Amino acid sequence: MSTGQAIGMPSRRDPRQSADAALRPGPGGPERGVAPWPDELLDVEALHTDGWRPTPFRDVVLKVHQRCNLACDYCYVYEMADQSWRARPRAMDAETWRAAAARMAEHARTHGLGAMRLILHGGEPLLAGADRLAALVGDFRATVEGHCRLDVQIQTNGVLLDEGLLRRLRDNGVTVGVSLDGAEADNDRHRRMPDGRGSFAAVDRALRLLSSPEHRPAFAGMLCTVDPETDPLTCYEALLAYAPPTIDLLLPHANWSEPPVRDPQAGPTPHADWLIAVFDRWYGAPRQETSIRLFEDVIALALGGAGRSEQIGLSPVAVVVVESDGAIEQADSLKSAYPGACATGLTVFDSPFDAALSRPGVVARQIGVRALSDTCRACPVHTVCGAGHYAHRFRAGDGFRNPTVYCADMVRLIRHITARVEADLQDRLRSRA
Repeated sequence: MSTGQAIGMPSRRDPRQSADAALRPGPGGPERGVAPWPDELLDVEALHTDGWRPTPFRDVVLKVHQRCNLACDYCYVYEMADQSWRARPRAMDAETWRAAAARMAEHARTHGLGAMRLILHGGEPLLAGADRLAALVGDFRATVEGHCRLDVQIQTNGVLLDEGLLRRLRDNGVTVGVSLDGAEADNDRHRRMPDGRGSFAAVDRALRLLSSPEHRPAFAGMLCTVDPETDPLTCYEALLAYAPPTIDLLLPHANWSEPPVRDPQAGPTPHADWLIAVFDRWYGAPRQETSIRLFEDVIALALGGAGRSEQIGLSPVAVVVVESDGAIEQADSLKSAYPGACATGLTVFDSPFDAALSRPGVVARQIGVRALSDTCRACPVHTVCGAGHYAHRFRAGDGFRNPTVYCADMVRLIRHITARVEADLQDRLRSRA
């Protein structure tokens, strides 16, 4: 969920020199010595002296409910390193969300932002209930909309989404994104109820509602986690059946200390192979059937534009998370790395969002090429890849200044997409000659 805005580079220095200059130990050190980079080695003060300025947050992810009604086996919140959800309130209370709304309005006013996005998240946010969600959204609109336009989205597994709840969300101007991992058997392999039953039937009902003419304006899109053991085209066609306006294809969260599970018979780049099959089907269609952000970002970045996803590219990530207890945290995907990786030590009760903009972990995701390892900066596709998803760069003992653990997959995917687009551009140029 990155903003896709370009970051300015210092005018007096080569970017590599700037990157090296910022690798001196900064004042204060990390609360835990788990990730030397960026917590110990990224000198934020040196970056400011060099002319760098942070990008304000534009997306606020609100953890309105900490529990979930599914037990997905790959979930980074419940199944991976950080288990802080256990000690937090199940649901966010009104005092906390009103404090978060005040911080959001303050941030918009401070930076003159014309629009911000509020993303209701969990756990499973629909467990908060229709009345609580309506009150929360109403408070945010009353507090924030005098300072900027507020877009509100909810990201849900869809199990609880029925006609009445969807109508309440629509009445409050909330758009809905739903997670589904393809066809029934493939989805239910990973996205199951706590008792082992599959979730597909319930999610299918929700998606049929969302894709109906009455509710389609509230349909924000779909998320799907890539599983190389599934048939990519079967998965894509299953998603496409709901006519989603956009699809986000996500690599499973993994890192160098907890690498992705790979079938030794599948070859060296199983995730890229899966994505390439979907790309060729999507790109070769006679008309655009849906938007797939990962593919569109590769094309845009290869042509010199900006990306919109934190999976790829060098655009600054401008997302802040507020947990159910009011803690201000970095993007929650970092929960896959180690306990406390998201922490800033700040809360909405005592600190503005601006205070998080100086935390090394936030800065590292906004400085573009200067956050890359030497290996990545030497790679010919680094301006497109951007070292991949930040969470996928982690290695215990040295932190996040590494290539993505999906490096081979990303290089293969980028080269395939750019080669196909380049061939099409050349064909069009020749036809016009």
